[in-house]
Amino acid sequence: MRSTASPRAGESGMRDFMNVFPSGVSVVAAYCPDTGPRGLTCSSLTSVTLSPPTIVVCIRTASRTLRAALVSGRFALNLLHERASRASALFASGAADRFDKIEWQLPAGACGPHLTADSHAIADCAVTDTVRVGDHTAVFAEVRRISLRNDAEPLLYGRRRYARWSDATSVPPPHAAR
Repeated sequence: MRSTASPRAGESGMRDFMNVFPSGVSVVAAYCPDTGPRGLTCSSLTSVTLSPPTIVVCIRTASRTLRAALVSGRFALNLLHERASRASALFASGAADRFDKIEWQLPAGACGPHLTADSHAIADCAVTDTVRVGDHTAVFAEVRRISLRNDAEPLLYGRRRYARWSDATSVPPPHAAR
C-alpha cells in the first residue's frame, strides 16, 4: 500500500480519509415558525439502535440547521435518490434561498421539511440527546415515522463526486464473474 500519510493527520488528512469512504447522501431539514425551513447536506449519519429506533447525525455546531433542530426538538432526515445530486449540491452550498429553489412539503405530523421530489426515503425524527465533539454536534434522534419510495435508488458520494446506486449494482457479484 502506497502511503501519503503524515504522522499527524490533522483536519486536511481527516477530510482526505473520509473522502475515500463512499456513503449515501441526505439532507437534514428542520422547521421553526420563527425562522422557517433550514437544511443542510449530511453524509455523517448512522443508525444507533432498533429499539427504540434511533439514528445519529453529526452537524457543524455553528449551523443554523442544528439550531433549528434543537429549538424545535425535531427534524426530517431526507435520503436523496440517485437523480438528486442538484439538491445535494444546493443544500451543501449554504445558499440562503435553497428552499425557494426546491420542491418541499411540511405534511401534517412531519418533524421537518420533506424533499418530496428528491428523496427516496424520509425519517421524521425527535431529538433525544446531543454530544458536542470538536466543531460538530452529534444529534441522537428517535425515528417517529418513515416514508419509503420503491421507485428510486440511493445517491452515493465519495472521492468528491456522485455515483448512482443503480450503476454500482449493475456490476455482477464476484461469484457470478467466475
